[in-house]
Amino acid sequence: EAFDAETPFQFHSDLPPLVLCEHGKRALLSQGYEVDASAPLNLRGSKFFQPQSEHQVQLRLTLVCLQTGKDSTLYANALQTRYELKSGGSSTGLSVAGLGSISVPWPTDKSSLVKVGEETISDPGFYQRLFVLIDTLKD
Repeated sequence: EAFDAETPFQFHSDLPPLVLCEHGKRALLSQGYEVDASAPLNLRGSKFFQPQSEHQVQLRLTLVCLQTGKDSTLYANALQTRYELKSGGSSTGLSVAGLGSISVPWPTDKSSLVKVGEETISDPGFYQRLFVLIDTLKD
């Protein structure tokens, strides 16, 4: 981890932290995110995408608004989790006296979503688009 001073994860504003986070909440809601707004200065939003029939992606955004001197800073973090639809069959075991046990495949149609990857989005363009939307809501 580099811990660089320059980071795409923060946005500075002259708005008070509570108002800034309210704009962040409205920005997420306007894009179809489900928002947990139980803590007004610490928001969590999530949205599901299905780019292909066998794949699903969940995008979770966290927005934290803090007073930083005379201004406020909104810190954003996006976590992308990828899931794939996996089929699972099963087998049945039979035990026959004198012969031992054998396993017989039993056809089933059990499919489930399996988590295949998770990463923090670090693309500055992603956060810049979010911050531009939040900034336009203050007008």
